[in-house]
Amino acid sequence: MTPFLTGTAAHLPLAQSLPWETILLVVGLLVVLLFLIIFLKFFKLWVQAYFSNASISLFELVGMWLRKVNATVIVQSKIALVQASIPVPTKDLEAHFLAGGNVTAVARAMIAADRAGIPLDFATGAGIDLAGRDVLDAIQTSVNPKVIDCPDPRKDKREVAAVAKDGIQVLARARVTVRTNLKQLVGGATEETIIARVGEGIVSTIGSSETHKEVLENPDMISKTVLAKALDAGTAFSILSIDIADVDIGSNIGARLQADQAEADKRVAQAKAEERRALAVAREQEMQAEVVENRAKVVLAEAEVPKAMAQALREGRLGVMDYFNLKNIEADTSMRESLGGEDRSTDDAPGTDA
Repeated sequence: MTPFLTGTAAHLPLAQSLPWETILLVVGLLVVLLFLIIFLKFFKLWVQAYFSNASISLFELVGMWLRKVNATVIVQSKIALVQASIPVPTKDLEAHFLAGGNVTAVARAMIAADRAGIPLDFATGAGIDLAGRDVLDAIQTSVNPKVIDCPDPRKDKREVAAVAKDGIQVLARARVTVRTNLKQLVGGATEETIIARVGEGIVSTIGSSETHKEVLENPDMISKTVLAKALDAGTAFSILSIDIADVDIGSNIGARLQADQAEADKRVAQAKAEERRALAVAREQEMQAEVVENRAKVVLAEAEVPKAMAQALREGRLGVMDYFNLKNIEADTSMRESLGGEDRSTDDAPGTDA
Protein backbone atom coordinates (compact mmCIF):
# COMPACT_ATOMS: atom_id res chain seq x y z
CA MET A 1 0.00 0.00 0.00
CA THR A 2 2.84 2.40 0.70
CA PRO A 3 4.49 2.29 -2.75
CA PHE A 4 1.11 2.76 -4.36
CA LEU A 5 0.45 5.85 -2.32
CA THR A 6 3.91 7.20 -3.02
CA GLY A 7 3.48 6.90 -6.77
CA THR A 8 0.07 8.56 -6.65
CA ALA A 9 1.39 11.49 -4.64
CA ALA A 10 4.15 11.98 -7.17
CA HIS A 11 1.54 12.63 -9.90
CA LEU A 12 -0.44 15.17 -7.87
CA PRO A 13 -0.19 18.92 -8.81
CA LEU A 14 2.40 21.04 -7.05
CA ALA A 15 -0.23 23.24 -5.41
CA GLN A 16 -1.79 20.21 -3.78
CA SER A 17 1.57 18.96 -2.60
CA LEU A 18 2.49 22.30 -0.95
CA PRO A 19 1.07 23.15 2.45
CA TRP A 20 -1.46 26.03 2.77
CA GLU A 21 0.94 28.03 4.85
CA THR A 22 3.41 28.22 1.98
CA ILE A 23 0.75 29.33 -0.51
CA LEU A 24 -0.45 32.07 1.78
CA LEU A 25 3.13 33.18 2.35
CA VAL A 26 3.77 33.47 -1.39
CA VAL A 27 0.57 35.39 -2.01
CA GLY A 28 1.37 37.69 0.90
CA LEU A 29 4.84 38.32 -0.45
CA LEU A 30 3.38 39.21 -3.87
CA VAL A 31 0.89 41.62 -2.29
CA VAL A 32 3.59 43.20 -0.19
CA LEU A 33 5.84 43.51 -3.26
CA LEU A 34 3.05 45.12 -5.30
CA PHE A 35 2.24 47.48 -2.46
CA LEU A 36 5.91 48.34 -2.10
CA ILE A 37 6.22 49.13 -5.81
CA ILE A 38 3.14 51.36 -5.71
CA PHE A 39 4.29 52.95 -2.47
CA LEU A 40 7.70 53.75 -3.94
CA LYS A 41 6.09 55.08 -7.13
CA PHE A 42 3.80 57.53 -5.38
CA PHE A 43 5.65 58.00 -2.09
CA LYS A 44 7.25 61.28 -3.11
CA LEU A 45 3.95 62.78 -4.30
CA TRP A 46 2.13 61.53 -1.23
CA VAL A 47 4.74 63.08 1.07
CA GLN A 48 4.48 66.40 -0.77
CA ALA A 49 0.70 66.36 -0.51
CA TYR A 50 0.75 65.24 3.12
CA PHE A 51 3.11 67.93 4.37
CA SER A 52 1.30 70.57 2.28
CA ASN A 53 -2.12 69.69 3.73
CA ALA A 54 -3.37 68.86 0.24
CA SER A 55 -5.51 65.99 1.57
CA ILE A 56 -4.59 63.49 -1.14
CA SER A 57 -4.25 59.94 0.11
CA LEU A 58 -2.14 57.17 -1.35
CA PHE A 59 -5.23 55.32 -2.53
CA GLU A 60 -6.33 58.43 -4.46
CA LEU A 61 -2.96 58.54 -6.16
CA VAL A 62 -3.35 54.90 -7.13
CA GLY A 63 -6.83 55.66 -8.46
CA MET A 64 -5.40 58.50 -10.58
CA TRP A 65 -2.85 56.07 -11.99
CA LEU A 66 -5.59 53.59 -12.86
CA ARG A 67 -7.72 56.34 -14.46
CA LYS A 68 -4.67 57.53 -16.48
CA VAL A 69 -4.60 60.91 -14.79
CA ASN A 70 -1.28 62.71 -14.41
CA ALA A 71 -0.96 62.60 -10.65
CA THR A 72 2.00 64.99 -10.64
CA VAL A 73 -0.03 67.75 -12.29
CA ILE A 74 -2.97 67.21 -9.93
CA VAL A 75 -0.80 67.18 -6.79
CA GLN A 76 1.21 70.25 -7.76
CA SER A 77 -1.91 72.20 -8.70
CA LYS A 78 -3.67 71.14 -5.49
CA ILE A 79 -0.66 72.15 -3.37
CA ALA A 80 -0.53 75.58 -5.08
CA LEU A 81 -4.25 76.14 -4.47
CA VAL A 82 -4.00 75.02 -0.84
CA GLN A 83 -1.05 77.31 -0.21
CA ALA A 84 -3.12 80.16 -1.70
CA SER A 85 -6.06 79.24 0.61
CA ILE A 86 -8.32 78.43 -2.36
CA PRO A 87 -10.37 75.29 -1.69
CA VAL A 88 -10.86 73.12 -4.78
CA PRO A 89 -11.86 69.43 -4.53
CA THR A 90 -9.41 66.93 -5.99
CA LYS A 91 -12.19 65.32 -8.02
CA ASP A 92 -12.82 68.62 -9.85
CA LEU A 93 -9.17 68.82 -10.81
CA GLU A 94 -9.24 65.23 -12.07
CA ALA A 95 -12.46 65.84 -14.02
CA HIS A 96 -10.98 68.89 -15.72
CA PHE A 97 -7.84 66.93 -16.64
CA LEU A 98 -9.91 64.08 -18.10
CA ALA A 99 -11.93 66.63 -20.11
CA GLY A 100 -8.73 67.77 -21.81
CA GLY A 101 -8.25 70.98 -19.88
CA ASN A 102 -5.08 72.64 -18.63
CA VAL A 103 -5.27 72.16 -14.87
CA THR A 104 -2.03 74.06 -14.20
CA ALA A 105 -3.20 77.14 -16.15
CA VAL A 106 -6.56 77.22 -14.38
CA ALA A 107 -4.89 76.90 -10.95
CA ARG A 108 -2.44 79.70 -11.73
CA ALA A 109 -5.28 81.87 -13.04
CA MET A 110 -7.31 81.34 -9.88
CA ILE A 111 -4.34 82.28 -7.72
CA ALA A 112 -3.67 85.41 -9.82
CA ALA A 113 -7.34 86.39 -9.67
CA ASP A 114 -7.44 85.89 -5.91
CA ARG A 115 -4.37 88.07 -5.44
CA ALA A 116 -5.88 90.77 -7.67
CA GLY A 117 -9.25 90.67 -5.91
CA ILE A 118 -11.09 89.37 -9.01
CA PRO A 119 -13.82 86.81 -8.28
CA LEU A 120 -13.11 83.59 -10.16
CA ASP A 121 -14.28 80.16 -9.13
CA PHE A 122 -12.97 76.87 -10.52
CA ALA A 123 -16.07 76.17 -12.61
CA THR A 124 -15.76 79.50 -14.44
CA GLY A 125 -12.02 79.11 -14.97
CA ALA A 126 -12.45 75.55 -16.23
CA GLY A 127 -15.21 76.65 -18.59
CA ILE A 128 -13.02 79.43 -20.02
CA ASP A 129 -10.14 76.98 -20.47
CA LEU A 130 -12.29 74.33 -22.18
CA ALA A 131 -13.72 77.02 -24.49
CA GLY A 132 -10.27 77.45 -25.97
CA ARG A 133 -9.42 80.77 -24.31
CA ASP A 134 -6.22 81.43 -22.38
CA VAL A 135 -7.64 81.87 -18.89
CA LEU A 136 -4.34 83.05 -17.44
CA ASP A 137 -4.02 85.72 -20.16
CA ALA A 138 -7.61 86.77 -19.47
CA ILE A 139 -6.82 87.31 -15.79
CA GLN A 140 -3.65 89.22 -16.65
CA THR A 141 -5.62 91.41 -19.05
CA SER A 142 -8.17 92.06 -16.33
CA VAL A 143 -5.41 93.19 -13.99
CA ASN A 144 -3.33 95.02 -16.60
CA PRO A 145 -5.61 96.52 -19.31
CA LYS A 146 -4.67 95.79 -22.88
CA VAL A 147 -4.18 98.37 -25.65
CA ILE A 148 -5.57 97.57 -29.11
CA ASP A 149 -4.60 99.58 -32.19
CA CYS A 150 -7.37 100.59 -34.59
CA PRO A 151 -6.97 99.74 -37.40
CA ASP A 152 -5.04 96.53 -36.87
CA PRO A 153 -1.43 97.11 -38.06
CA ARG A 154 -1.08 93.41 -38.81
CA LYS A 155 -3.45 93.84 -41.77
CA ASP A 156 -1.24 96.42 -43.53
CA LYS A 157 -3.63 99.26 -42.77
CA ARG A 158 -2.32 102.10 -40.66
CA GLU A 159 -5.22 104.60 -40.60
CA VAL A 160 -8.99 104.75 -40.82
CA ALA A 161 -10.08 106.86 -43.82
CA ALA A 162 -13.29 108.89 -43.64
CA VAL A 163 -14.71 111.88 -45.55
CA ALA A 164 -16.27 114.96 -43.93
CA LYS A 165 -19.26 116.74 -45.46
CA ASP A 166 -16.99 119.28 -47.22
CA GLY A 167 -15.44 116.44 -49.25
CA ILE A 168 -12.02 116.41 -47.51
CA GLN A 169 -10.66 113.03 -46.49
CA VAL A 170 -9.53 112.64 -42.87
CA LEU A 171 -7.16 109.87 -41.78
CA ALA A 172 -7.37 108.84 -38.11
CA ARG A 173 -5.68 106.24 -35.91
CA ALA A 174 -7.02 105.27 -32.48
CA ARG A 175 -5.80 103.24 -29.51
CA VAL A 176 -8.43 101.36 -27.52
CA THR A 177 -7.73 100.36 -23.92
CA VAL A 178 -9.74 97.27 -22.93
CA ARG A 179 -10.08 95.00 -19.93
CA THR A 180 -11.24 91.38 -20.05
CA ASN A 181 -14.81 90.78 -18.95
CA LEU A 182 -14.70 87.32 -17.37
CA LYS A 183 -18.49 86.97 -17.32
CA GLN A 184 -18.69 87.32 -21.11
CA LEU A 185 -15.37 85.73 -22.02
CA VAL A 186 -17.09 82.49 -23.02
CA GLY A 187 -19.18 83.27 -26.09
CA GLY A 188 -18.18 86.94 -26.25
CA ALA A 189 -16.80 88.63 -29.36
CA THR A 190 -13.05 88.95 -29.78
CA GLU A 191 -10.67 91.83 -30.49
CA GLU A 192 -11.56 91.90 -34.19
CA THR A 193 -15.10 92.95 -33.29
CA ILE A 194 -13.83 95.78 -31.08
CA ILE A 195 -11.57 97.04 -33.87
CA ALA A 196 -14.37 96.86 -36.44
CA ARG A 197 -16.84 98.71 -34.21
CA VAL A 198 -14.36 101.44 -33.30
CA GLY A 199 -13.44 101.91 -36.96
CA GLU A 200 -17.11 102.17 -37.87
CA GLY A 201 -17.65 104.76 -35.12
CA ILE A 202 -14.70 106.83 -36.36
CA VAL A 203 -16.01 106.84 -39.93
CA SER A 204 -19.51 107.78 -38.76
CA THR A 205 -18.27 110.62 -36.54
CA ILE A 206 -16.03 112.13 -39.20
CA GLY A 207 -18.70 111.74 -41.86
CA SER A 208 -21.22 113.67 -39.76
CA SER A 209 -18.81 116.63 -39.32
CA GLU A 210 -19.56 119.70 -41.41
CA THR A 211 -15.92 120.38 -42.24
CA HIS A 212 -12.62 118.61 -41.74
CA LYS A 213 -11.46 121.55 -39.64
CA GLU A 214 -13.86 120.57 -36.87
CA VAL A 215 -12.16 117.18 -36.62
CA LEU A 216 -8.69 118.71 -36.60
CA GLU A 217 -9.65 121.24 -33.95
CA ASN A 218 -11.37 118.74 -31.64
CA PRO A 219 -10.02 115.20 -32.17
CA ASP A 220 -11.41 114.21 -28.78
CA MET A 221 -14.87 114.66 -30.33
CA ILE A 222 -14.27 111.36 -32.09
CA SER A 223 -13.30 109.47 -28.94
CA LYS A 224 -16.21 110.88 -26.91
CA THR A 225 -18.77 110.09 -29.60
CA VAL A 226 -17.45 106.58 -30.19
CA LEU A 227 -17.14 105.79 -26.48
CA ALA A 228 -20.74 106.86 -25.88
CA LYS A 229 -22.03 104.17 -28.28
CA ALA A 230 -21.27 101.27 -25.87
CA LEU A 231 -19.28 99.35 -28.44
CA ASP A 232 -18.27 96.66 -25.93
CA ALA A 233 -21.77 95.19 -25.75
CA GLY A 234 -21.68 91.44 -26.39
CA THR A 235 -17.89 91.28 -26.42
CA ALA A 236 -15.38 89.67 -24.08
CA PHE A 237 -13.92 93.05 -23.15
CA SER A 238 -14.86 96.27 -21.39
CA ILE A 239 -13.67 99.42 -23.14
CA LEU A 240 -11.96 101.75 -20.69
CA SER A 241 -10.93 104.53 -23.08
CA ILE A 242 -10.56 105.40 -26.76
CA ASP A 243 -7.69 107.74 -27.56
CA ILE A 244 -7.06 109.32 -30.96
CA ALA A 245 -3.36 108.80 -31.59
CA ASP A 246 -3.10 110.62 -34.92
CA VAL A 247 -5.27 112.70 -37.28
CA ASP A 248 -4.15 113.71 -40.76
CA ILE A 249 -5.61 115.17 -43.95
CA GLY A 250 -5.96 112.98 -47.00
CA SER A 251 -7.18 113.74 -50.51
CA ASN A 252 -9.92 116.12 -51.63
CA ILE A 253 -12.43 113.41 -52.39
CA GLY A 254 -15.22 115.91 -53.14
CA ALA A 255 -13.21 117.69 -55.84
CA ARG A 256 -12.12 114.39 -57.30
CA LEU A 257 -15.70 113.19 -57.48
CA GLN A 258 -16.81 116.44 -59.12
CA ALA A 259 -13.98 116.17 -61.66
CA ASP A 260 -14.93 112.59 -62.39
CA GLN A 261 -18.57 113.61 -62.78
CA ALA A 262 -17.62 116.46 -65.12
CA GLU A 263 -15.50 114.09 -67.19
CA ALA A 264 -18.40 111.64 -67.34
CA ASP A 265 -20.80 114.42 -68.43
CA LYS A 266 -18.28 115.49 -71.10
CA ARG A 267 -18.12 111.99 -72.48
CA VAL A 268 -21.90 111.76 -72.54
CA ALA A 269 -22.15 115.08 -74.40
CA GLN A 270 -19.49 113.97 -76.89
CA ALA A 271 -21.34 110.74 -77.46
CA LYS A 272 -24.60 112.59 -78.11
CA ALA A 273 -22.85 115.06 -80.48
CA GLU A 274 -21.28 112.16 -82.34
CA GLU A 275 -24.70 110.57 -82.60
CA ARG A 276 -26.17 113.76 -84.07
CA ARG A 277 -23.24 114.09 -86.51
CA ALA A 278 -23.70 110.51 -87.63
CA LEU A 279 -27.41 111.16 -88.20
CA ALA A 280 -26.58 114.30 -90.24
CA VAL A 281 -24.07 112.41 -92.38
CA ALA A 282 -26.58 109.66 -92.94
CA ARG A 283 -29.22 112.20 -93.92
CA GLU A 284 -26.79 113.87 -96.34
CA GLN A 285 -26.05 110.55 -97.97
CA GLU A 286 -29.74 109.87 -98.27
CA MET A 287 -30.30 113.26 -99.97
CA GLN A 288 -27.42 112.70 -102.38
CA ALA A 289 -28.83 109.31 -103.23
CA GLU A 290 -32.24 110.91 -103.81
CA VAL A 291 -30.69 113.58 -106.13
CA VAL A 292 -28.99 110.88 -108.18
CA GLU A 293 -32.25 109.00 -108.36
CA ASN A 294 -34.11 112.11 -109.57
CA ARG A 295 -31.42 112.78 -112.18
CA ALA A 296 -31.81 109.28 -113.44
CA LYS A 297 -35.54 109.85 -113.72
CA VAL A 298 -34.86 113.07 -115.73
CA VAL A 299 -32.52 111.23 -118.05
CA LEU A 300 -35.13 108.56 -118.55
CA ALA A 301 -37.74 111.23 -119.27
CA GLU A 302 -35.44 112.98 -121.78
CA ALA A 303 -34.83 109.66 -123.48
CA GLU A 304 -38.53 109.40 -124.13
CA VAL A 305 -38.56 112.73 -126.13
CA PRO A 306 -36.88 111.38 -129.31
CA LYS A 307 -39.15 108.38 -129.18
CA ALA A 308 -42.19 110.64 -128.96
CA MET A 309 -40.95 112.81 -131.85
CA ALA A 310 -40.31 109.77 -134.01
CA GLN A 311 -43.76 108.47 -133.22
CA ALA A 312 -45.24 111.87 -134.11
CA LEU A 313 -43.38 111.92 -137.47
CA ARG A 314 -44.63 108.46 -138.29
CA GLU A 315 -48.20 109.33 -137.46
CA GLY A 316 -48.04 112.66 -139.35
CA ARG A 317 -48.67 114.86 -136.34
CA LEU A 318 -45.25 116.52 -136.82
CA GLY A 319 -43.86 117.71 -140.13
CA VAL A 320 -40.30 117.63 -141.30
CA MET A 321 -40.08 121.42 -141.40
CA ASP A 322 -41.43 121.59 -137.88
CA TYR A 323 -38.68 119.23 -136.81
CA PHE A 324 -35.93 121.32 -138.46
CA ASN A 325 -37.37 124.49 -137.00
CA LEU A 326 -37.20 122.92 -133.55
CA LYS A 327 -33.59 121.96 -134.15
CA ASN A 328 -32.76 125.50 -135.30
CA ILE A 329 -34.37 126.89 -132.16
CA GLU A 330 -32.33 124.54 -129.99
CA ALA A 331 -29.12 125.50 -131.82
CA ASP A 332 -29.91 129.19 -131.50
CA THR A 333 -30.63 128.81 -127.80
CA SER A 334 -27.38 126.92 -127.26
CA MET A 335 -25.44 129.63 -129.11
CA ARG A 336 -27.03 132.39 -127.07
CA GLU A 337 -26.26 130.53 -123.83
CA SER A 338 -22.62 130.12 -124.84
CA LEU A 339 -22.35 133.77 -125.82
CA GLY A 340 -24.01 134.85 -122.59
CA GLY A 341 -21.57 132.72 -120.59
CA GLU A 342 -18.56 134.27 -122.29
CA ASP A 343 -19.91 137.79 -121.62
CA ARG A 344 -20.41 137.04 -117.95
CA SER A 345 -16.92 135.65 -117.64
CA THR A 346 -15.53 138.72 -119.42
CA ASP A 347 -17.50 141.15 -117.26
CA ASP A 348 -16.46 139.39 -114.04
CA ALA A 349 -12.76 139.40 -114.96
CA PRO A 350 -10.68 141.70 -112.72
CA GLY A 351 -9.16 144.88 -114.13
CA THR A 352 -11.79 145.43 -116.87
CA ASP A 353 -14.09 148.43 -117.13
CA ALA A 354 -17.82 148.07 -117.51
